[in-house]
Amino acid sequence: MNTSDLHIIPNPLVAKKTDKPFLIAGPCSAESRAQVLETGRAIAAKGDASIFRAGVWKPRTRPGSFEGIGEPALAWLQDLKAETGMPVATEVANAQHVEACLKNNIDYLWIGARTTVNPFYVQEIAEALRGVDIPVLVKNPLHPDIGLWIGALERFNKCGINQLMAIHRGFYSYEAAPYRNVPKWDLAIKLKRSIPNLPIICDPSHIAGDANLISEISQIALDLDMDGLMIESHCDPKLALSDAKQQITPDVLHQLMSDLNMPKATHESDAFNRNLNNMRSVIDKYDDEILNVIQKRMEMVAEIGKVKKENNIMTFQIQRFFHILKTRKSTGLELGLSKEMVYELFELIHKHSINIQNKI
Repeated sequence: MNTSDLHIIPNPLVAKKTDKPFLIAGPCSAESRAQVLETGRAIAAKGDASIFRAGVWKPRTRPGSFEGIGEPALAWLQDLKAETGMPVATEVANAQHVEACLKNNIDYLWIGARTTVNPFYVQEIAEALRGVDIPVLVKNPLHPDIGLWIGALERFNKCGINQLMAIHRGFYSYEAAPYRNVPKWDLAIKLKRSIPNLPIICDPSHIAGDANLISEISQIALDLDMDGLMIESHCDPKLALSDAKQQITPDVLHQLMSDLNMPKATHESDAFNRNLNNMRSVIDKYDDEILNVIQKRMEMVAEIGKVKKENNIMTFQIQRFFHILKTRKSTGLELGLSKEMVYELFELIHKHSINIQNKI
């Protein structure tokens, strides 16, 4: 199945364009009936969210942590839905979870990052949903593998699930970073490019891992044309039994949503558009210059490849590679460029240089 073959029915709540972004909100975990109702009532009263979310089964790295209430908590979601009219969503990780959710009339299901990473789990859940076209949201896998992400979406689609959405919640990193999970926005953009009609919802709570960073990440997501947000909100975050640091109160959530700027795709001013196009034409000229320089560089790479072949010298020279990365990053920093961008650029250039010399 090509990604273009995915049959996706647009979700009416997401497609509805307003001055506020589409929002899914609620606590990380459903901890008690009182907590679910208090949080849900407050969120509903503010009118910011379209769907209420709460985890019922919580996959934890080690046993002994709070792992969710389980099936009894589904009744609390139904109580909230009956009182407020808000659709409700929860995470499922196996066929038994699916059966319990369908029995309790849960409106939306999401697949967590730990589940997306395993095609066996995804297939089991997809088969359990065969013949039931309930909306399913698929979180990105823990590690930056867009193939697994797309594969999970395809498995659900093949089982007849047409109301699909993706959730971008960032990726695990072994390195120290300002966020709990590295956003890698380029992968979310690549997914949007691959499946243009697939709504992508950003989960700034899991990217941030810190309540103070949620607003910043939410705005970046909207600026990058994400289709909505999933934000964790708890009536009393300091007492939360899971992910307390990344949850915000409904009042804080309301202020955050009010402060967000909804960017436009186009501008109505002809003068603005002319000016923008003029600046883009300058970029086009610079891009032509870059490509011409790269072409000349690759010609020299080919010449070096011939010399290496004639003198029986190995293609890959690791010390030379390290020298290129070190000196180019240094020059880039002097020019005010990001060291990450320079590193990625010359790593890519070097990769294709090696390919050229290997062919020779």
